[in-house]
Amino acid sequence: MRQVIIYPGEDGCWVAEVPSLPGCISQGRTKEEALNNTKEAIQAYIDALKEDGIAVPEERFDALLAVA
Repeated sequence: MRQVIIYPGEDGCWVAEVPSLPGCISQGRTKEEALNNTKEAIQAYIDALKEDGIAVPEERFDALLAVA
C-alpha cells in the first residue's frame, strides 16, 4: 500500500502524488477519480521499474497531520 497526497490543482482537477515513487503523479475531475487513476499510475510505475531491472522503492513515509 502506498501513501498518496491529494490536493486541488490549478485547473479545477484533483492532483494525486505518491511520495515514495518520485514522479508518480496523476489527476482526476474528482478525488475518487484521481485516486483511481493513481492506482493505475502506481502499477504502471512499478511494472516499468521491474521491466528495467530496478528495485521498487519501499514505502517510507508516515502520515502526520498538523493543525494550525
